[in-house]
Amino acid sequence: MATRILKAGLLVAVLAFGAAPAQALTLHSVDETRPDYTAEDVARAFAAPKADDLGASRSLCIGTDTECAVPTRTRSAASASPSLDLMVAFTYNSAELTEQARRNLDEFALALQQPALAARRFSLDGFTDSHGDSRYNLKLSERRAAAVREYLVRKGVAPASLAARGFGQAKPRVPDPTDPANRRVEARLSE
Repeated sequence: MATRILKAGLLVAVLAFGAAPAQALTLHSVDETRPDYTAEDVARAFAAPKADDLGASRSLCIGTDTECAVPTRTRSAASASPSLDLMVAFTYNSAELTEQARRNLDEFALALQQPALAARRFSLDGFTDSHGDSRYNLKLSERRAAAVREYLVRKGVAPASLAARGFGQAKPRVPDPTDPANRRVEARLSE
């Protein structure tokens, strides 16, 4: 499940937590000079669940697969782990970080250096829209994920805690595979 917002005409998924109820970051104004979230927002999103929190892994759906949002038997460990759209969007055919992307990544880097997250490992997953050849898009998505990883490492995040992966045009965020909203990098807790 994902919380969706409309920002500057672009639909973006903020957080995805498998079958768990959507949890949203505190999004700040659409002022393009400010990051879309703070380091504290990120730290809360990836914080370890409390012992009394039932969470998605202990949820129960009584009904058919169609009636249940995500069937337990088909949910993979990767889809059940918290993920965060870093709100790093890219222009067509580019892996260059925009100023807004840098502001967002600055906050993400601060969060990953906090004690609660410093020892955690993250996968940075890059994606493209469906324009162009699928092999080219796979390489472009890998460059996008690598650009985010390199930026975070320059900001002080431990290199061993970040793995960059590209998925090309697979897993579009929105139904239209050519939509620019599909050009993105997401962070996923990989522990």
